[in-house]
Order: sequence, then structure tokens, then C-alpha cells
Amino acid sequence: MRTLTLHGGARVAVVAAEWYDAFGVVTRGRVQLELHDGEMGPVLGRDAGFWLRGTGVRALRNPGRRTARVRIVTPRARTVTCQSTHPYASYRMMEERHEQHE
Repeated sequence: MRTLTLHGGARVAVVAAEWYDAFGVVTRGRVQLELHDGEMGPVLGRDAGFWLRGTGVRALRNPGRRTARVRIVTPRARTVTCQSTHPYASYRMMEERHEQHE
């Protein structure tokens, strides 16, 4: 989780590769969504939540003078680490874990 701070009038580009599956919550101020075609989208106030996945949002703007904050939440990838010296140990561990979930 990270916090994005937007000073009055600031604009932050949304990079699809970095923000894939991201969910935002406005925690302070107001934030306006800039749509893919360059048009201005809705202005979201405090406690408003929004998904970035598949929305065509290309930037977040602060339309006001006061600082706005957005909490960005992204799911973490699950990784399995193995400290065995055997060259195929991590592969076997992944297979076993996969079989447990089937």
C-alpha cells in the first residue's frame, strides 16, 4: 500500500503496467479522474473508492488548492521460497503447493 500526495493543481499519470489491479481511496481533498481520451471524469471526494483496472483512466488530478491524498492498494504476488541446495527443489515445492489447492 502506498499513499499518493497531490498538491493543488497537480496531475499524476497512471501507468497501466504499474497500476494494474490497483484500487484507490481518496483520504483527503478531492481527486478528478482524467479519462483516456483526455476528457475530465468525475471529481471524487473523501472516502470515495475507485478501481483503475479497465477504466481507461490515464491520470489523477487535484482540481482544488488544498493537498489531496489517495491511498493506493495493490494485491501482492504470492511467492514461495525454498532454501534447499537441490536444483529442482523449488520446482517440486511449487508442484506440491499447486496439487494441494486443486
